[in-house]
Amino acid sequence: MKKSLFAAAALVALTAMPSVSYAQFSGNVGLTTDYRYRGISQTRLKPALQGGVDYGLPAGFYVGAWASTIKWIDDIPGGDSSIEIDLYGGVKGEIMPGLGFDVGVLRYEYPSNKLNPSASTTELYGALTYGPVTGKYSHAVTNTFANADSKNSFYFDLSATFDLGSGFSAVPHIGYQKIKGPAEDAASYTDYSLTVTKDLGSGLSVSGALVGTDADKNFYVPGADANSTKFLGKASGVLSVKYVF
Repeated sequence: MKKSLFAAAALVALTAMPSVSYAQFSGNVGLTTDYRYRGISQTRLKPALQGGVDYGLPAGFYVGAWASTIKWIDDIPGGDSSIEIDLYGGVKGEIMPGLGFDVGVLRYEYPSNKLNPSASTTELYGALTYGPVTGKYSHAVTNTFANADSKNSFYFDLSATFDLGSGFSAVPHIGYQKIKGPAEDAASYTDYSLTVTKDLGSGLSVSGALVGTDADKNFYVPGADANSTKFLGKASGVLSVKYVF
């Protein structure tokens, strides 16, 4: 991915924010052996370069941008985009001691994707966290990732974060993606993962994950332009390294 991509994503996020000296800024860059989103490979089971920026404001408000290299749109006849840019904003806080919330909006943007319907998707989300456990619901208010007539599709997931000590943490996860419309039966599926992360200090961490799905093996394959029949939701390991600054 070109460095200008991250600069553009940061510029979009920063220009959408008020200029205040007490806001908190952070950024991250990373490399992964396979970009899995909701269990499905976005990179044809190949590596991806990723990075993002976050900006925290008073009273729990936040905005941010994140980007990754992808392959799935280029693999579809007529598709033309090798980049995903996510733009998001919301508010998080506590309902009561020990019970946290997070609500917001997320736009998945695929520049010049040329698909009809468009791959670009907007979701509203809400999450509750109690102790180590988080439940999150995401609801599409547009067509969903180039699936026709798929407005009101949704994704629900449960995850938990456990501190294992010595800089290690473990995150088990299970989710369900419902795709509305003509492709509903083939496109809907359950995904699961278990991720173990090691904090190496100074903002650097490494992680290993086991990721899989029960997705339709005939639906979730690369497009005809890829000349591949690889199942993009197969169970496999994923290794990642990330630097936060």
